[in-house]
Amino acid sequence: MPESCRSRELPASLLTNPEMVRACRARDFARVFRLVKVYAGIYPSMIARRCELTPSRVGEVMSGRRQLQHMDVIERIADGLRIPGHMLGLARRTWETPLALATDGRTTPQSVASDPVAPASLPGAEVDSILTLTSRTDPSPSMLQALRSSIEDYWRRDDQHGGEALRPAVLGQLRYVVGLLKENRPAAIRHGLYGVAAELARLTGWTYFDALQYNQARAYFTEALQLSKEIDDRQFMANVLACMSLQATYQEKPADALALVNAAQDEARAAPGTTPRVLSMLSLREAFAHASLGNRYATHASIGEAHRHFDQIQRGDTDPAWVTYFDEPKLIVDTGIAHGRLGEAATAEPLIAEALRRENSTNQRGRAFHAFWLARTQLGLGKLDQACQTATDALEPAASVASERVAGHLREFYDELAPHREEPVATAFESRLRVALPMRVSGSPRP
Repeated sequence: MPESCRSRELPASLLTNPEMVRACRARDFARVFRLVKVYAGIYPSMIARRCELTPSRVGEVMSGRRQLQHMDVIERIADGLRIPGHMLGLARRTWETPLALATDGRTTPQSVASDPVAPASLPGAEVDSILTLTSRTDPSPSMLQALRSSIEDYWRRDDQHGGEALRPAVLGQLRYVVGLLKENRPAAIRHGLYGVAAELARLTGWTYFDALQYNQARAYFTEALQLSKEIDDRQFMANVLACMSLQATYQEKPADALALVNAAQDEARAAPGTTPRVLSMLSLREAFAHASLGNRYATHASIGEAHRHFDQIQRGDTDPAWVTYFDEPKLIVDTGIAHGRLGEAATAEPLIAEALRRENSTNQRGRAFHAFWLARTQLGLGKLDQACQTATDALEPAASVASERVAGHLREFYDELAPHREEPVATAFESRLRVALPMRVSGSPRP
């Protein structure tokens, strides 16, 4: 049957095939194209036509002689082969069936658009080879600086809005930089590219962690470790291990959290030039792990170490960019959270409240996250009115950021409010919650 008579959709069995899922996640298009050929009967010439590629380019990809990393090409492949955007780290594609239709068995899905008209002719192999030469990029120090600046911007936007929308761009840039590492580069450029790739991998892992997608987060954190190990950046390895420790705390694996942060501290101490700010941050991550284990003495000792290191910070310290967020308000709020994890609410409450007053107003996720921590702490102390007011104040920043971690703390507060649900102040909070975050509570008694 001619291809134009077939459905453009790939078989569901292929889209759920673990090998296909892994290939898409890695953007291994050689493997994707082979699987599409074997399981969907879509041959290279058809792939080329659907994805607006030349047959020679498809052949080079399938033979492993070419990588596809440009976002516009990846989007054409997703649209041409009908691979859902999330499988390739892209935003939801316009042709994907709306969620409402997908969950309503009585509704017939809208028919997908017919094939776009193929160009009258595609470039030949000679032109394709010429274009390959012009697409090569020789990274320069200024390019590395531009990449680092974009990473700083990603982190700012992540704090303000969450990482879900950023992830496709970050992933695309990560794969682009990893692709640049496959060719010989001057030592300084190669070192810089590894550092940039490690930072992008950690940021990708963080966006998955913030979405509570732990397996994906661990995979990218591991990639960040491997990349930073290539250039023996032990401070950055310590940073990644600290992220993994925090994730283990959320997964209620405190023993793993402690082992990971202890490894992070070992790396940091072995690294030349590790600053007191880095050691302070790591000590508080250790305090989180000890508190989750219920070890009061060790928690207090780690908190003391964190403050001792912080007091040693000097104006001229050359802190890595990734730790500059750890300022005095962050030290105070994390100290409060460590006490809170230990069940010491009376000690935790004034610390978290003070940090909130001093916190950067642009960090929407941080403000929401810490405010819900404070509300839960106040509720534990029997301060119902204050707790509901604090939680109400947190709704605005919570609504502006896409973060499953923040949503999780909101759910925990809402559940802990259950014994007081009939109190007027609790009723008023729930009413505000339903207005501010309708999608979190609609159709469910839980926000």
